[in-house]
Amino acid sequence: MTGLPTGTGARTAPTGLRRFTTPRPPREERCELCGARLTDGGHRHLADIDKRALVCACGPCAQLMDGSAAPRGRFRAVPDRHLADPEHRVDDTVWEALRIPVSVAFLFHNSALDRAVALYPSPAGATESELEDPAWQSVRHATGLADLLRPDVEALLLRRHEGRTECFLVPIDVCYELVGRMRLHWQGFDGGAEARSDLDAVFARVRGSARTAQGSPA
Repeated sequence: MTGLPTGTGARTAPTGLRRFTTPRPPREERCELCGARLTDGGHRHLADIDKRALVCACGPCAQLMDGSAAPRGRFRAVPDRHLADPEHRVDDTVWEALRIPVSVAFLFHNSALDRAVALYPSPAGATESELEDPAWQSVRHATGLADLLRPDVEALLLRRHEGRTECFLVPIDVCYELVGRMRLHWQGFDGGAEARSDLDAVFARVRGSARTAQGSPA
């Protein structure tokens, strides 16, 4: 996969990564399930498992997808859980096993493929890196957050920066936003100053939202 797909239909609101890489349309946003008007104060996202995309949802529709029957349906509500693992052991050996050519990556369990996948931002969008099972197992041994991930809606967000690696469990839409912002502002070989500033801003927000997870790596 060379990028995350978007929804179809010229008259619908931007879906997937397009919502972060295209200007906000002048008309009001509406829930992509029931058509209800979405307030300016923010709204929930759902993961469309079939299309591998995000859709906007009103509160009642998102709450419906939080129900016990939702995990087997097409749509799954993206939660708002942010966890940090300051005691993780994601070292250079683990990172090299991931084969990620840049300093940021996110990993999540894709239920359609029934396996963990690794993606990273690039000028083309979200680029998938082959994630072999031994590499995924090394991540699981390095941080207990890996086993806490909810399929399709949460991701393990990693960043190598200034000689250390940061490790968070975040909602999948945080990663979609990060990739979209990097794609929008990417310049040159390494992304450029504006893209790096966006990256710093996203991680600052994640740090501020994350609570320390209980327990230690297995």
